[in-house]
Amino acid sequence: MRGIPSLITDIRKKVFTEVARMAYAGGDYSHVEELPFVIVPGDQPLHRESIFLERAIAGERVRLAMGLGVRPIQTRSLMTDGMDAAAVAEQYYEPPLINIIPYACHACPDNQYRVTESCQNCLAASCQKVCPVGAISFVNGKSFIDRDKCIKCGKCQKACPYHAIIHLERPCQAACGMDAIGSDEHGRAVIRQDQCVACGQCLVSCPFGAIVDKGQIFQVIQSILKGDQVIAIVAPAFIGQFGKFSTPEKFVTAMKLLGFHRVVEVAVGADLCTIEEAKDFLEKVPAEQDYMATSCCPAWHSMIYKLFPSETKKISMTLTPMVYTARLMKKQFPGCKVVFVGPCAAKKLEAIREDIRSDVDFVLTFEELQGMFEAKEVDFSKIEGSVVLNEASASGRGFAVAGGVAQAVTELICKEQPDLEIHTARAEGLRECRKLMTLAKAGKFKGCLLEGMACPGGCVAGAGTVLPVEIAARTVGKYQNEAERSSPLDSAYRDLAESLD
Repeated sequence: MRGIPSLITDIRKKVFTEVARMAYAGGDYSHVEELPFVIVPGDQPLHRESIFLERAIAGERVRLAMGLGVRPIQTRSLMTDGMDAAAVAEQYYEPPLINIIPYACHACPDNQYRVTESCQNCLAASCQKVCPVGAISFVNGKSFIDRDKCIKCGKCQKACPYHAIIHLERPCQAACGMDAIGSDEHGRAVIRQDQCVACGQCLVSCPFGAIVDKGQIFQVIQSILKGDQVIAIVAPAFIGQFGKFSTPEKFVTAMKLLGFHRVVEVAVGADLCTIEEAKDFLEKVPAEQDYMATSCCPAWHSMIYKLFPSETKKISMTLTPMVYTARLMKKQFPGCKVVFVGPCAAKKLEAIREDIRSDVDFVLTFEELQGMFEAKEVDFSKIEGSVVLNEASASGRGFAVAGGVAQAVTELICKEQPDLEIHTARAEGLRECRKLMTLAKAGKFKGCLLEGMACPGGCVAGAGTVLPVEIAARTVGKYQNEAERSSPLDSAYRDLAESLD
């Protein structure tokens, strides 16, 4: 559903905008109770059975956008509960990052086959013939599936000549490559947090907008208003996310209007990551290990730790582009605050790791940044461009799309050692990543560089993006071609990589 305007995307934008507007007004959150009425105006519901329910859900969205948790429905509490601790300029994310608002969940059907009105009561009765457990019979002139007997093999669906049998699966559950979503006693979705890696694919797949990630918009703006030197490090997938007028030069101007001190491409860190991963691969494969997995996608990284603990030492020890860029900024501008702006929900999880939280102070998604632009009424068609972002290579910018990391590393190795043949294997989406790692553990990828991306399509398909994946990928490709540097070796910071580890 990403890239398709809907009531859900409208509400998310309104929430982010109103939270940002409240923060820019000075940070007084005493009127936060009024925001649900601003987000859901009028006296008639738009899509729920009650406007009161819509406003209750909007209230939880506001709290989550400010980094707070979902309130228990069983006890009375105010929207402001806990805000004293959260509405500050130094607040870190607290897990769980991905949350389900229970009363927003539709309790969608969970993995079942249904016969539709398209059934023709045909003489062949193919659906009945192929069912291995006799779960299908004719009832009132239509095929009927006994759900108590059905083993969900799907043979009936494939056999029906009229395509009259459909497979219903909970969208969030289908999107979760970690099988981390179950049901409560009311049939509503629940996240098993010990299995979740915060990829956010459930968030963008829920047709009812019941799944929401926590945000730091309020805290970032508080830091800006406090007078901190706040530097935005921006993932390469940013290009084109904010409309056709949002050129890189205008984007820098727009960020300055929001109060950011400086804007830097995370692709600069991707260049350093490429250099170090190439070195890491050459040193360790096959001398110390039979393959090496890339380190860039935090959800892929977490998936390996949770499901393949014996393989964790085969993940590259190289820092991610976000961390390299953040450390570079902290080195150049001591005392600054660093905000990673990107497409990824899982980066929020990465940023709260004890060894990283001192490097990355805040994480915002493109969707959340869009709310800040709305709050400050930034119109890209009316602003002038300023600083040109030209420090990163084409390879570094390519990290935004699936295959970009592996391509950058192998191209660099081949450039330095042209006689050495490097084999790669990659997967997109956590289900495919699990298959890839299963084969790797079984010894099927000896000598290979493995790239895993939790989001199908790569970072351009992250949960916090605005553009459709195909358009975003094309736009990044064009941005790559415009880079003044072609190779990571051309980076002005290449000699600093080791000092940042």
